[in-house]
Amino acid sequence: MNSPTYAGDEQGEIRFAPEPSPRQGGEGPGPGFPPAHPAASAAAAGDTGRLAATVERLRQEVREAQAAADGRALVEMAKGVLVGRLGCGPAEAARQLATLAEQSGTTLLALAVDVVNQAARDHVSEVAREFLESTGQAAPAVGVNAPAVRLRTAESGLLAAADSQAVAAALLENALVPLGAHGVAIWVAGSDSSLTLVGHAGFPEEEASRWRYVPPEVATCAHLALDSRELAVVPRLSDSGIPSIGRRQHPGGGRVVVPAGTGGRIHGVLEICWPDPLDPLPPQVLRQLEALAELCGHTLGDQAMAPAAAPVDPTAGCAAVAEMVNLADNLYDPALVLTPCLDPGGRLADFRVHHVNDRFIDPAGRPRSSVCGSSFLEAYPAAAEDNGLFGKLERVYATGEPCRTQRMALTAFVDDVPLTAIADASISRHGESLLLIWRIEDETARLASLLQHAQRLGRVGGFEENITTGEITWNGQLFTLYGRPLSSSPVPLEELPGHTHPDDVVSITRFLRRLLHHLRESSVDFRLQRPDGITRHIRLVAEPVLDDRGSLHAVRGAYQDISSQHWTEVALAATRDQLAHTEAEAAERSRLALQLQHAIMPPAPAPLEVPGIRIAVRYRPAESEAMVGGDWYDSVVLPNDKVLLCVGDVAGHGIEAATGMVILRNALRGLAVTGAGPAQLLSWLNTVAHHLTSNVTATAVCGIYDPRTRVLRWARAGHLPPVLVRGTDAQTFPMAQGLLLGALPDVDFGEEEVRLEPEDTLLMYTDGLVERRDVSVTDSLSQLMSLAAREADSLDRRVDRLLTHSRSDTDDDTCLIGIQVR
Repeated sequence: MNSPTYAGDEQGEIRFAPEPSPRQGGEGPGPGFPPAHPAASAAAAGDTGRLAATVERLRQEVREAQAAADGRALVEMAKGVLVGRLGCGPAEAARQLATLAEQSGTTLLALAVDVVNQAARDHVSEVAREFLESTGQAAPAVGVNAPAVRLRTAESGLLAAADSQAVAAALLENALVPLGAHGVAIWVAGSDSSLTLVGHAGFPEEEASRWRYVPPEVATCAHLALDSRELAVVPRLSDSGIPSIGRRQHPGGGRVVVPAGTGGRIHGVLEICWPDPLDPLPPQVLRQLEALAELCGHTLGDQAMAPAAAPVDPTAGCAAVAEMVNLADNLYDPALVLTPCLDPGGRLADFRVHHVNDRFIDPAGRPRSSVCGSSFLEAYPAAAEDNGLFGKLERVYATGEPCRTQRMALTAFVDDVPLTAIADASISRHGESLLLIWRIEDETARLASLLQHAQRLGRVGGFEENITTGEITWNGQLFTLYGRPLSSSPVPLEELPGHTHPDDVVSITRFLRRLLHHLRESSVDFRLQRPDGITRHIRLVAEPVLDDRGSLHAVRGAYQDISSQHWTEVALAATRDQLAHTEAEAAERSRLALQLQHAIMPPAPAPLEVPGIRIAVRYRPAESEAMVGGDWYDSVVLPNDKVLLCVGDVAGHGIEAATGMVILRNALRGLAVTGAGPAQLLSWLNTVAHHLTSNVTATAVCGIYDPRTRVLRWARAGHLPPVLVRGTDAQTFPMAQGLLLGALPDVDFGEEEVRLEPEDTLLMYTDGLVERRDVSVTDSLSQLMSLAAREADSLDRRVDRLLTHSRSDTDDDTCLIGIQVR
């Protein structure tokens, strides 16, 4: 069909006219006529040819008039939007539209659709916007085939359509033909899932007459959307084997079926047909088809609820619900009347419990007043689980097809405690409300079923033996334990030793004597030898049943298969033995590590007296023996009267860390007698750690103090620098260059010098003094310096205070050396 064009006259009115046919100029019969066909041209000489041409011309004029009406309606809507927003008259709005269309290079219809979309912000405009975003277009697509124009034109045609047949024609012509579709069918769904064809386009009338009614048991393409309640695609009809309208004309074509409904109810199905196999459609096109189905659903809903020949009764909905309440009150089973709750977008969100009858029983024991009036999911939130009751309510409300289900779990929460009952439920839709009927399972039958399952899961078989008559009753589980068929005879208690392992016969004899002769409840564990050769570990518990004279009348009891428990106990005993051995071994290793560490560094070392300085050493071992680490310290006067001061920390815990600490500490003390500086000593110590130990890594600070000049030369290997306290000020030494020991074979260490003043205090420590899990090292050092800067009567008090008020929380070893210059 030719695309309509619009123009504004000088008075601001809108004129509509069809665009000229591209075959004008002598090649065709003129505007408004279809291209000439050779056969038609041959027949045109006769009366039949002239009649056919006249009919075709009238049809073309009708289509053009319809397109003109749809386009004019959209332009008039856009004019109304501009009048409301700009506060101008209709003529000025028309001139504004014409000017904007000319400036933007688009048609007046496309511009009008864009204005309506921006004002409406409904589902149609949302689909158009998503299409533009997916194609990367920054501006609205122009032309009559643009998605927004097609959807709005289709919407206009649907609103103007008098019946579903006109709706189908408007959908196909305005929106679906540009997508390559050749036919469309509109089905109305009955409450029994039957389908009735109420509108079609693109199919011969003879084919449509064969599909006026589809029974509920016949599987068709339209039933796919009705059953799944979502869009379904059939790429090739012949491959699917599903019958449907138009299969004769295009057996290899594709189909898309979309449920058409509003407010959670499905009124029918929109079936769209393509002549050729259907390739996967992009999501944008599927969204357009869903938008068309929603437009169709509004039309079907209006026709279904308010026929043109009948006036609308505003009280009809209330009367229907009142009838449902009366019906529920006359039922002998618990019943609920539910009404739909829609969200702002018109979609079903929940149901309101409008009424419950007098026989209503809540699984949680709540009164009727606490349930009536609440939303269904608030009262029974567990119903929203997959395949739960709420999903069945949604389906019945959407399709109108009743639903019956057996042994449905009904769960309610009271103080966050789930209370569950089993019930048979029936759901049906009547107008806009649902009737939910449930019958809670009989308590006696439920307990019997629960006992049966408990016996099966616990491998328990019960029995009763009448001593007077010899009658024996076994349940099915006991036959299973014995490995005997149900048709066999039960085994009397007196014959039990013949089915027992020979080593357990004495235990069985004692059990029978206590039970049958002493008339006392008794139990025994034994090995049952079954006919199939399998031996099971069984626990038998029985009690005597006495008559009114105190004589033995019967015996009843239970067998339990404890084979798995027996082997579990055996495995558990072996595991306990292995665990005890492992714990003893770990304790011995921790004890040896602790003894080795204390032998070299006692927790309370004696103070070291050196001319010119005073040294106080504190060592705090880990609270847990399993955390014994490799922290170490050393302070010794060298042959040249200088003093070696060092602290270090070997990575890891246990005996390996303790032995590594011994190696490094003794190696450094031996190397220091050479008179080398601290950087050279750390370099040699790195060689020892890398080559002469088994993967030992450590951090350390090494200092050589000269009492004559009060000069301290120091170097570090990945360790925290010392802290200098001078008066009321505490500062850390700068970070000298130096990687941790043992990481690389060759490492250069930087060396620093500092001259100490009388009464200065130098603090050297390991990270156990400051390390915290939730505080950065920088913040921990700041807290340490703040604590160290406080005045102290003596060096011992200063180091004791640091150790006492340390905020570390890693339960690691801690070494602290305090050096005070005299």
